[in-house]
Amino acid sequence: MKTIPYHSGEVAVQEQAGTRPMAAHLAQILQTEFPARARAFLGGQPLLVVSSADAQGRLWASVLTGAPGFIRAPDARTLHVAARPVPGDVLAANLAADAALGALVIDFETRHRIRLNGRAHWAADGLVVALDEVFTNCPRYIQAREWHARPGPPAPPQAGAVAAALTPALEEWIGRADTFFLASAHASAGLDVSHRGGLPGFVRVVDAHTLEWPDYNGNGMFQSLGNLALDPRAGLLFPDFATGHVLQLTGQARTDWDPAHARHFPGAERVVAFQVAEARTLCDALPLQWAFGSYSPFNPPVGSPAGPESLSQ
Repeated sequence: MKTIPYHSGEVAVQEQAGTRPMAAHLAQILQTEFPARARAFLGGQPLLVVSSADAQGRLWASVLTGAPGFIRAPDARTLHVAARPVPGDVLAANLAADAALGALVIDFETRHRIRLNGRAHWAADGLVVALDEVFTNCPRYIQAREWHARPGPPAPPQAGAVAAALTPALEEWIGRADTFFLASAHASAGLDVSHRGGLPGFVRVVDAHTLEWPDYNGNGMFQSLGNLALDPRAGLLFPDFATGHVLQLTGQARTDWDPAHARHFPGAERVVAFQVAEARTLCDALPLQWAFGSYSPFNPPVGSPAGPESLSQ
């Protein structure tokens, strides 16, 4: 298995953050084939988060679910997913032809996760991904949750509202979230989707079109921020583990390096601002019941909202 070098956006962010030596050491984890242990991990998971681009080039994050075993790696370079998107999810159309895709397999109970990307297409029995890159991530900022089958027959998933701005109900949803997923892209390295977590309130709604969140200390590789440094397109996904509903946002994101802004978010090294272009709600997209266990011990506290120095001003 060969390792994959960082692209110029990742290198630029690593240098600005002072993590270049650490990132160079960690480059060995970027592989082009599934390690045997990763293939075994995939088979035990009921949830896959994926990123895709629509016909307008906008990025989206989506979820696919199934009984453990629905995700498998039949060989070291191929991922097979025996699932289809729920009604209203743009993922079905986005992958109508051979298309770039990023994916994240996450086990909330053990706080393990694997990220990958490649080229994907629909087959008769689900989604097939030809792997380009795969690597594991650290467990920080993942809230522990245990999944169970919901009692009784699950409600059929259906498309919800589509809006050009956040409604008060969506603002409240985001304000209580402790987990979301971020889709980003690079012209040649492909698509990516990553996990973001913190205590409820760590994502702040500035107005109906703008969100901000802290970028905490991580592994120093900066795949997501490296992508955003070159391409501001982004997609966010907020799962509601209580109801099973999912909120999808597409728009653009940028990183603000001003320490004065970061100080409004305890533990933040930077702040990311996201401009909403469209919001979609998918009802009952998660057929499983996720019981909360505990917050990550790495989560910084949540401070008071930023005032007039907010980076969106």
